[in-house]
Amino acid sequence: MNNESNNGTSHTFPPVPFDSELAKEFEQIRLGLADFRSIAEFAATRTASEDMPQTNAVLSRGGKFKVEERTVPGPDGAPDIILLIIRPLRLEADIGGACTECSATGDAAASEVPATTVSAPTPAFYFIHGGGMITGNRRGIDDVLLDWAEEFGAAFISVEYRLAPEAPHPAPVEDCYAGLKWLSENAAELDIDPSRLILIGQSAGGGLAAATALLARDRGGPSLMAQMLLCPMLDDRNNTPSALQGEGRGVWDCHANKLGWTALLGDNQGGENVSPYASPARATDLSGLPPALIDVGSAETFRDESISYANAIWYSGGQAELHVYAGAYHGYDGLAPNAKASQDTLEARRRWLHRVMR
Repeated sequence: MNNESNNGTSHTFPPVPFDSELAKEFEQIRLGLADFRSIAEFAATRTASEDMPQTNAVLSRGGKFKVEERTVPGPDGAPDIILLIIRPLRLEADIGGACTECSATGDAAASEVPATTVSAPTPAFYFIHGGGMITGNRRGIDDVLLDWAEEFGAAFISVEYRLAPEAPHPAPVEDCYAGLKWLSENAAELDIDPSRLILIGQSAGGGLAAATALLARDRGGPSLMAQMLLCPMLDDRNNTPSALQGEGRGVWDCHANKLGWTALLGDNQGGENVSPYASPARATDLSGLPPALIDVGSAETFRDESISYANAIWYSGGQAELHVYAGAYHGYDGLAPNAKASQDTLEARRRWLHRVMR
């Protein structure tokens, strides 16, 4: 297969074969995947995701968590933002008693609450959803993320950031940073330990998480314990070998990637003067960042930029753990959660959390 990079240089990069189990799963879902031809067509899918939100009752897990939404100040001169805040309930007396604090907004959770002990202040996971910079919302939360919150006795906060193209850079990352700053400054009210904040981002959210960590470093806070960058969207140039060799394959190829970056950056996409707060792969100094977990599939667009970002952290004297899963395409762990590669991925993430939080 001949591929041509954005600088006009022609190369040949044969595609990486999918893991056999993941390939079988992909065939089952392939026909249901959209092939977006324009930003407007991509943006039109927002309604479908908004029509299937995770309710407070579901997120409370039978009353183990208190679920609420807070409208908090956005960036200077910008609209307020919404944070979805999910906190573990501490039961001080009645074992298996009735939940009186299941949800601050909306649904009631189950009436019986399992006995649990959570010490305050708790750590907190600050989550940034994916969606190619164009779609997604604060309630797009995988079950495994709440599994971790439950296991570690942690709060879980999901930020609603403005979406491109209506709100191009720097709106999304500034919203993410504003929410993180508010969380740190109001941690005591929420029984959260501000010294134990972990950023988690998936796909476009992974890129925004990396950029938010850069902003936190350069603006002198908030302090972060760690950053978890899951198949992150890091490089607007969209011209790595992995981007080129995956053309027309998998879930998120170079054409979809170009739509996402163009929505965020307009005509600046792939140009010379793109901010590292938009495209973290542009950063020349990655020193002083919190320890990172970066994982990615070998058969997806973001493979090479993820490897390069881990290398850049190491070159700057920082800590990063990198996992590249053989034959895995973008989003495989969510699309094929029972596959062995997906199970290995989730367990590696969990082990990493244990190490950084011990």
